[in-house]
Amino acid sequence: MSEIPQKLKDYLDMLSLVDDRSERIQLLIETAERFHSVDESISTRPFPEENKVPGCESQAYVWEEQIEDEKLKFHFAVENPQGISAKAMAVILDETLSGAPAKEVAEVPGDVIYEVFGKELSMGKSMGLMGMVGMVANKARKFSEGNG
Repeated sequence: MSEIPQKLKDYLDMLSLVDDRSERIQLLIETAERFHSVDESISTRPFPEENKVPGCESQAYVWEEQIEDEKLKFHFAVENPQGISAKAMAVILDETLSGAPAKEVAEVPGDVIYEVFGKELSMGKSMGLMGMVGMVANKARKFSEGNG
């Protein structure tokens, strides 16, 4: 991972130091507790289908907002109250990718979820979480190409 944003690299480095599975799970639950749904100034229910993450069981949505010339702020909604993994991923993506250069965000691979959650994810959960990462990366790519 050479071109991904530094904050994400730092987060993954920190997470790699947490060897104990139950400790990592607790850390991710605490991360999910910091989740705040998209502000009404960005979007209101019912949320537009174009913002819905395809294949996400937790019904996650992603928005981007330009905050500087080359940078975006990402906003998320997770409609499933039990969507703890999706909420944790939304917090991680917001805290590590919002404000980073869009060209770097566009390079974040979907399989970064395995570095966060481990390889034990169910197929459905991994598809949804990869979809969240992919949607953020695609929005950043379109923005950096001038189509945002």
